[in-house]
Amino acid sequence: MDTTAQYNEKVVRQFTIMTIVWGVIGMLVGVLLAAQLLWPALNGGVPWLSFGRLRPLHTNAVIFAFGGSGLFATSYYIVQRTCHTPLFGERWKLPAFTFWGWQAVIVGAVITLPLGLTQSKEYAELIWPLDILITIVWVVYAIVFFGTIAQRKMKHIFVANWFFGAYVITIAVLHIVNNLAIPVGLTKSYPIYSGAIDAMVQWWYGHNAVGFFLTAGFLGMMYYFVPKQAGRPIYSYRLSVVHFWALISIYMWAGPHHLHWTSLPEWAQSLGMVFSLILLAPSWGGMINGIMTLSGAWHKLRDDPIIRFLIVSLSFYGMSTFEGPMMSIKTVNALSHYTDWTIGHVHAGALGWVAFITIGSLYALIPKLWGREQMYSIPAINLHFWISTIGVVLYIAAMWIAGVMQGLMWRATNADGTLTYSFVESVEATYPYYAVRLLGGILFFAGMLVMAWNTWMTVKPQREPADETAATATA
Repeated sequence: MDTTAQYNEKVVRQFTIMTIVWGVIGMLVGVLLAAQLLWPALNGGVPWLSFGRLRPLHTNAVIFAFGGSGLFATSYYIVQRTCHTPLFGERWKLPAFTFWGWQAVIVGAVITLPLGLTQSKEYAELIWPLDILITIVWVVYAIVFFGTIAQRKMKHIFVANWFFGAYVITIAVLHIVNNLAIPVGLTKSYPIYSGAIDAMVQWWYGHNAVGFFLTAGFLGMMYYFVPKQAGRPIYSYRLSVVHFWALISIYMWAGPHHLHWTSLPEWAQSLGMVFSLILLAPSWGGMINGIMTLSGAWHKLRDDPIIRFLIVSLSFYGMSTFEGPMMSIKTVNALSHYTDWTIGHVHAGALGWVAFITIGSLYALIPKLWGREQMYSIPAINLHFWISTIGVVLYIAAMWIAGVMQGLMWRATNADGTLTYSFVESVEATYPYYAVRLLGGILFFAGMLVMAWNTWMTVKPQREPADETAATATA
């Protein structure tokens, strides 16, 4: 039975468009912040344009608005086609609720964060009323996703759905536990945890937001769109199963590596470091599985810019998941912690892995959703790929160099034990690299503008040839 006509593509199209909209907005804010580090007066003395308020807006917009909308779009698209059944809960408008509810969360973030209304927790800044709305939306999302799997027409559950399912469940647990708080007003609350416990719970959440929101979910995209675009089966189904179980078993324990050299007990710090090092194996297993899917069809890298986005994203995934475990080693962390090396590492993953896999997936998805043969302009996709790649490389290289330099300057001492450099001197030395980072950010943002234009030209209503013929005959 052909169920194509029954698939709910409206909600997928809505999330797809908003992924691009929020990507443009989030990355524009990132460019503004990079410029502020060069020219602090750019905020014009306006408090809600200050770096401290816009920075959490940037991270929330890029991770949860851009990345989250992309995950909703692709998971809804993939689960319907791999289960051969429409989305569960359409009778009660549950998929539509997840769209409008998620956009309401994002708009709430856009309003509250610049006003300084925050919980001051990394990746969990939003105030308690928005946290409750997130929980409600996420529970409905889980009902839609797992309800669709439960009513599937296929006995087999496709591997991408295992990764999406793990991300949906784990993010729910992480969000609820980390945001347990006692409200003392409409916009203010106190966490139920204290001191080092609060820090430990926060980074259990924070690193697993990376592990499950920014990794497992996007691996779901990879396991569907790489084989689909390549026209080949995944390189090793067995490896994909090993990759899944190893990843979800190990990632949960890596969070303490964010708290090296703090008051967290030494054994907890060491536990985080050990599990971070073990994590290298399943991460690279997934990268190899994705890249080797092109085995025997490497020419597609030359011919297909969408495949290029998808495969290069896996290269950045491999690089980031090597760099992360290395930075978790205490002796390396003593140099890298609190420096711009960490910023480079984060953006290698966020731009090179998350953004590239999302962009490639959407380029593959958009023509199918709007009934087109392909994107409006293939040369524009090529242009997007190259300027974005150059932008990422400039960004992360500048931050790597700046970070190592900062770490070395901060730990340098004179013969009498005094510091060789003041903090201001390290900032002055970093200044040129901030200019390179700004250039890289501008290039990446320009790529998003190219994508937005290409998408608009692809999805806008097209005149039917019959209409033109009729108009000519009438004239």
